[in-house]
Amino acid sequence: MEEQDYTRRSQRPKKRRLRKGRVLFTLLLLCVIVGMGYAVKQYRDGLELASDTKVAQEDFSGDTVKGDIENYLLLGIDTRGEEKSRTDTMMVLSWNKKTNDVKLVSFMRDIYADIPGYQSYKLNTAYYLGGVQLIKDTISNMFGLPIHHYAIVDFKNFESLVDILAPNGVKIDVEKDMSEKIGVSLKQGEQNLNGKELLGYARFRHDAEGDFGRVARQQKVIEALKNEILAPQNIVNLPKFVGAAQGYITTDLSSKEEVQQVLKMVSKGKVNIEKATIPVEGSFSYQYFSHAGDSIVIDVEQNKEFLRKFLGISLE
Repeated sequence: MEEQDYTRRSQRPKKRRLRKGRVLFTLLLLCVIVGMGYAVKQYRDGLELASDTKVAQEDFSGDTVKGDIENYLLLGIDTRGEEKSRTDTMMVLSWNKKTNDVKLVSFMRDIYADIPGYQSYKLNTAYYLGGVQLIKDTISNMFGLPIHHYAIVDFKNFESLVDILAPNGVKIDVEKDMSEKIGVSLKQGEQNLNGKELLGYARFRHDAEGDFGRVARQQKVIEALKNEILAPQNIVNLPKFVGAAQGYITTDLSSKEEVQQVLKMVSKGKVNIEKATIPVEGSFSYQYFSHAGDSIVIDVEQNKEFLRKFLGISLE
């Protein structure tokens, strides 16, 4: 009789532990459901926010991906309501899917370039003349660089994306006072910049560095935004940011493919970006053309050789 009572008493703590386990599991399940509901709502809010502001989709024929490296043509434009515009920002992001190395190459907009089907102009004129396909063909033909995908963002949409991702601003060390022709007034020093201020910082070029300084700042902004996307405090903002990006950014990739590519990159750990600018130092001169204005005339073969080594790919 005493032995039976002992057995019953020994089983009671186990039942309490099981009940506590079920309660904990239920609470965790509820948190997941609430979290997913919040994420879906924020994603839809982002889609709705950007529903009427997307840059029109364009015909694009990218190169076939060979091996582990994919190259993305990134373009920033300032439409200002005009039907046609020139590209203010031209970059190629090269991602090695095997090593997760990311390399970012900026192309100066004033490079004097052979534009297929037209006489030579500044590189940023290619988009004005024939859209994303023509600027892709111009860069590929000039440097032998394969380009597999593209993404375009209008500067006004860029401001909105920044404010969604980082409502408290993006930390930037502003190297000097800036205000001329950028729509904002920035003071020297480290500070958090909102979308409009960050865009103004990236576009400033009225100093001795000119466009080379602007390209360096654009690369600095890309690095800062990458850090914001990966920052733990911004996790709650990501669903709305991703939703808005579907509307604010025009690309040849489907929405599913965009998300998959980003997740692949982030899931492999810390993302380091190595940056470069074309033309490289000592490979160019300035020249004036009556039809194109002041331009940068480059040594194509010298810059092509640099790209081959920097990106670690063969160029045609």
